[in-house]
Amino acid sequence: MSKPSRRVPRSAGTPTGRPTTPGPTGSGTTGPGGIPTRRTGVGTPPGGTRGSRVGRRERPRTGYAKRSFLDRYRTPLIALAVIAIVGVIGAFALQSATATNYVCSTEWSADATPSPDPSASPDLGFVQPNMGQDHGIGSQRYTYCPPASGNHFNRAGQGPIDPKLYGPDDAVGPPNWVHNLEHGALVVLYRCREGDTGCDDATQDQLGDLAESFPESPICKFPPGQIGPVMARFDDMAWPFAALVWGRVLPMDQLDAQLVYRFFELEGERTNPEPQCQPPSASPAPAASGSPAASGAASPAASGSPAASGSPAASGSAAASGSPAASASPASASPGSS
Repeated sequence: MSKPSRRVPRSAGTPTGRPTTPGPTGSGTTGPGGIPTRRTGVGTPPGGTRGSRVGRRERPRTGYAKRSFLDRYRTPLIALAVIAIVGVIGAFALQSATATNYVCSTEWSADATPSPDPSASPDLGFVQPNMGQDHGIGSQRYTYCPPASGNHFNRAGQGPIDPKLYGPDDAVGPPNWVHNLEHGALVVLYRCREGDTGCDDATQDQLGDLAESFPESPICKFPPGQIGPVMARFDDMAWPFAALVWGRVLPMDQLDAQLVYRFFELEGERTNPEPQCQPPSASPAPAASGSPAASGAASPAASGSPAASGSPAASGSAAASGSPAASASPASASPGSS
């Protein structure tokens, strides 16, 4: 294109750098210099309104979808659930550890006995009605407390339990130590109600000394610590202290070690339904072996020796035995022999 032809558009009033292009059909008017002032009909959809932006491509907005409550707080909710589960398990374990494993119907109180006469037996304590000896699980019910018999646990570590002193906070009860009674052990119980001294340090020391100085069992000669003694807290009884063997209870207002030792010596391993050794056979009474006079009387009669029967000494012996044949003289015997 020649220079004159390039100058023509400039003279026509076209701005520098803005080439003029024909507007589409329906475009608006142009202002000075050929610049359109308004365009109508371009990019307006059917039924559209005036003033729509021309040439803009409609795109879907990429806004974030609204998240649910669970999606937004998932992590805190999981943490709270874990804390709640741990709390429930801990509460259940604490309740199981502190809950008693027995139920008492009555606190047993032995009837007062009259003053013993000279022929009375030297037995100590009171006989308690038998409540059975079955093995069980879970909480056990006892008609009389403290129980000297009854159902009990039969599991390692739960019944029978280790013979020792159990402290005030140790969770042991009748279902644990009744099994020790069944095997012939002695059980010493102390009470820790308000005003009692069972849980005092001094009393606990006395109980410990009693356990360490405990003698061997009276029948089986077991050393202390093999089956008994068991010493444990028990609040459901009418006395501050009590010593028990199977079927018998010795109430005590104060802890008396010597009385406990004597009680076990007289009553221990004699009533328990499951002996742990063969009881020694009873020695025969002196009368059972026969008197010397009776044995002497039988000798001459059996031998039939005339010298024996005619001897004054022998006849005296026979008279003591009361045997007419032994006391007869040889002369009186000859007619009979004929």
